[in-house]
Amino acid sequence: MTLTAPVAFIPSPSQGVWHVGPFPVRAYALCIIAGIIFAIWLTDRRWVARGGRSGTVADISVWAVPFGIVGGRIYHVITSWEPYFGAGGHPLDAFKIWQGGLGIWGAVAFGAIGAYIGCRRQGVVLPPFGDALAPGLAVAQAMGRWGNYFNQELFGKPTTLPWGLKIDLAHRPQGYEQFATFHPTFLYESLWCLLIAVVLMRADRRFQLGHFRVFLLYGALYTAGRFWFELLRIDDANHILGLRVNTWVSSIIFAISVAGFIWSMRHRPGRETPAELLRHRAEPEVEEAAESVSEPS
Repeated sequence: MTLTAPVAFIPSPSQGVWHVGPFPVRAYALCIIAGIIFAIWLTDRRWVARGGRSGTVADISVWAVPFGIVGGRIYHVITSWEPYFGAGGHPLDAFKIWQGGLGIWGAVAFGAIGAYIGCRRQGVVLPPFGDALAPGLAVAQAMGRWGNYFNQELFGKPTTLPWGLKIDLAHRPQGYEQFATFHPTFLYESLWCLLIAVVLMRADRRFQLGHFRVFLLYGALYTAGRFWFELLRIDDANHILGLRVNTWVSSIIFAISVAGFIWSMRHRPGRETPAELLRHRAEPEVEEAAESVSEPS
């Protein structure tokens, strides 16, 4: 029997998809798109403030965003492969991104590859671009998490707290049917990401951070919170030594981010100058001369 929900709780939306004629409009997609647009806008402002050219961020995003979306989906499918390739799985569902399932670490890793390609094409250096991006990326995650709210997914353990999230019976995991409200981990992570964005911008302004330190600080702060959120979640996930895979990944990335931040503070103080945002290229005449010398007679 389902227990009665507490007097105070957060209701779940009645639907996450609306139809405009024959076309479905999905809240999950809108949240992701809104986050991407805001991240591009904020990153452009920060890039220009660092001495970069306006419009560069949008040009780099043409590469970074598609790579990030594909990478996020690949990471999700690899770490949660059973519904797609396990017994009774549906392999074609791996392509149904609109149903939810984008792993942040795959998105960051593949997005970095796309950003590197875009940076090379624009003639700029990747680390300062990452520093300009970090706060906007955190806000994009905060906005994207609301897609989980509309999909009624990735919530936490049962709770009777007044901010518990009421989940419809059809979306409750097996074994939790008798509970009505759960920890709204989407909300916890969304608020945490907004706090991270504020801390990053204030720290960047106060200490003139550069040389990828803003991004490393983002990595350390986000994984510190993500470790806790993973301990709360009850959705199906693969485990290693009793802990969810994303818990281990968060721990590893936290250690790498902290070590990288400390090393950078000791060996590369200060922030890049506007000239250091650009890749150093030889003059065309020098490149042609070098090529002619290297060619066999």
